[in-house]
Amino acid sequence: MGNYRFYGWEQATVPAQSGDYPGIGTPQQLYDVLAGGIWQADTCAPRLRDGWSEDNRTLGQCSITAFLVQDIFGGRVYGILRPGGNYHCYNVVDGHVFDLTSEQFGGEVLSYQDNPEQFREVHFAKEEKRLRYELLKARLRDAVRRQP
Repeated sequence: MGNYRFYGWEQATVPAQSGDYPGIGTPQQLYDVLAGGIWQADTCAPRLRDGWSEDNRTLGQCSITAFLVQDIFGGRVYGILRPGGNYHCYNVVDGHVFDLTSEQFGGEVLSYQDNPEQFREVHFAKEEKRLRYELLKARLRDAVRRQP
């Protein structure tokens, strides 16, 4: 694709640390595949699902996407505290800060500094979130197997 609008897209060029997803060498390539139909309403957080659309496909996908990024590229997941007490998750890998799901906020400017680290054990204590993460991973595996 190459026409990116997510936060830190210029820095989303770190190399994959895992070979589990052939053809996914950078976070930009991961974004391309996820945006190509893997992010769906059923991978969106249930509380936000009514607002999900093809035009806003990153809505409600942040934590499951950020932990998938961590699986492939390493680094850490951080969270921006949002109104209502939830955290919006993003990635930091080798000093590169990027947020594959930032487009869901439109023109809102988020602060990517001094945020608390997020841990999958906490997020995936919610079974529905763990199941959405597993679904996202399975779809990505299927997609990379189909690529030439």
